[in-house]
Amino acid sequence: MDFEFSQEQLDFLAEVERFLDENDDPEVFDVTRENMAQIVDTPKRRAFMKKLGQKGWLGMTWPKEYGGSEGEGVYEYLLNEALAARGGPQIGKGVGIIGKTLIAHGSDFLKQKFLPMILENDVEFAVGYSEPNAGSDAASMKLKAVRHEQDGKTGWLLNGQKTWTTSAHFAEWYWLGTRTDPDDKHHGITLMLVPLNHPNIEIRPIWTMGDERTNEVFINDVFVPDEYVVGEVNKGFQYISQALDLERFTMFTFSPIKQRLDLLTDYVRTETRDGKPLKDDPVIRARIARLHTDAEVARVMGLKVVAESVKGEKQTKATGKPTPPPTVESSEYKLYATEFSKRLANAAMDIAAPGSQLRVHTEEAPMKGRSESTYRYTVIDTIGGGASEIQKNIIARRGLGLPKNF
Repeated sequence: MDFEFSQEQLDFLAEVERFLDENDDPEVFDVTRENMAQIVDTPKRRAFMKKLGQKGWLGMTWPKEYGGSEGEGVYEYLLNEALAARGGPQIGKGVGIIGKTLIAHGSDFLKQKFLPMILENDVEFAVGYSEPNAGSDAASMKLKAVRHEQDGKTGWLLNGQKTWTTSAHFAEWYWLGTRTDPDDKHHGITLMLVPLNHPNIEIRPIWTMGDERTNEVFINDVFVPDEYVVGEVNKGFQYISQALDLERFTMFTFSPIKQRLDLLTDYVRTETRDGKPLKDDPVIRARIARLHTDAEVARVMGLKVVAESVKGEKQTKATGKPTPPPTVESSEYKLYATEFSKRLANAAMDIAAPGSQLRVHTEEAPMKGRSESTYRYTVIDTIGGGASEIQKNIIARRGLGLPKNF
């Protein structure tokens, strides 16, 4: 497998870096927000992403008939990694989860309504899968949807609760998993698009250990017309599963991990303890060497997902038939990268000693307090997009062919 980028791809990356230099703004880019830096939650961040849309960089892999340029997925990868390296918002769920699912399964009405807005970054989505009793096991969701008629329209009446909906307090539309058949766990879920300003939707904040806001959402007698149902009724879990393969890779970029590793390495290179350079301590040297080795493994695993995605794109173009995303490779990368990110955070706390517990942005703290914030944030990363235990099950069943109860 060739992990080298072509000259054309390197030229694109250079263009992206120039664009980021020209639009550098501390209110848009903040590496200390770690993985949560990717969300587009302020007016300045939205304006920045709109500039990306004007450059034609949103939806690059989409078909031309929907406003894309049918580019290879490697270009989205290069763009997202460059954005993530600076702590900037990323192309995320609108282009990936929602946009690509609508292209594959959405009605003409939904495509015409939402795809142009996504390409221009004129809309933000929240994703509603998790519930109090349905976290990583999305098939256990219970938010009830029953057939209903209102104001001469047929549709669905929704009642229930979602939780851990990170973008609900600033997004306009809810990408919502609903239970339309209570008797079939995996074939009784339907995806719908619901406006978040609906008067019967209540949003309450939940603050995470990473100082970021997520939300619980209460839905009471919310009517959704049939035209806002995504794809076929009761096929939602299958659509969600496909989209989660994209989320597991695009949500957890490698460049922020590498940036934190470089920060720790520079600290070890220049700091002393008891009058002796840290870099001369054989235990610390061994630990840093192992971290760099593991980082290279994570980087190459990410490139493997890109390579498999590009291979699938070429196969789709050649045969005209959709090719499934690289499920196993995505889970392998997500599991390894996020667990490695935790190990890196632990190492930074150990090496920086008691001073590592000072809060982020404390000037006199080792690495300005970055260690303690990453220690808190990285726990969240092993849960979002499917917890590590879920990734292990996917790898075991789909990759190794093991039975469900082994």
